[in-house]
Amino acid sequence: MNIEEFREYCLSKKYVTECFPFDQTTLVFKVADKMFALSGLEQHPSKVNLKCDPDKSIELREQYSAIIEGFHMSKKHWNTITIEGGLKTDFIKELVDHSYDLVVKGMTKKRQKELGFIS
Repeated sequence: MNIEEFREYCLSKKYVTECFPFDQTTLVFKVADKMFALSGLEQHPSKVNLKCDPDKSIELREQYSAIIEGFHMSKKHWNTITIEGGLKTDFIKELVDHSYDLVVKGMTKKRQKELGFIS
């Protein structure tokens, strides 16, 4: 998966916006104003930071050399993933979905209902 495919996949999700809140090279993806993914666009190969369940984070880091502790993020809740190379596209999409879902679940029930995530 390259960075453009990653971007397109993130933007295909409900209520996702992209912005550059930190600088002109760090692209951030938010769901309803809550960050779930970011990438330094100057990095080669491309890397992204994704939110992750703490227990799953440890498991993924032990299993895949392309997944490490979140760079400049909470090491407990974020992973840095090299998306160009050894990981399959479908697996990267699963990791994006997991990050997105964690952020949505962290919203208040009222906000989830307003956005149509729950009825």
